[in-house]
Amino acid sequence: MASRRVTSLLRTLDSLRGPGNIRAFNSLVSSHTAKWMQDTSKKSPMELINEVPPIKVEGRIVSCEGDINPALGHPIEFICLDLKDPAICKYCGLRYVQHDHHH
Repeated sequence: MASRRVTSLLRTLDSLRGPGNIRAFNSLVSSHTAKWMQDTSKKSPMELINEVPPIKVEGRIVSCEGDINPALGHPIEFICLDLKDPAICKYCGLRYVQHDHHH
């Protein structure tokens, strides 16, 4: 069943190739995105990441890579934890807080 959908999608995309069909392609993508956004039974990526509690770390600086496996992560981001509020990674949204915050 899924292979039929992929084949149908590939045929549709092939028919949209060419400079005059960019609007049709954008319309296809927009309608797909609209369907995904209307499905409220699933949580959005931001809702899922917000369920992860802030990660407590020692020290003032933390490096975030998004995942242990570099192929699944993002560019390394060094985050300063001098503020009381959790610091947020700009790539993946993970939050970090200093374990024993001393000011």
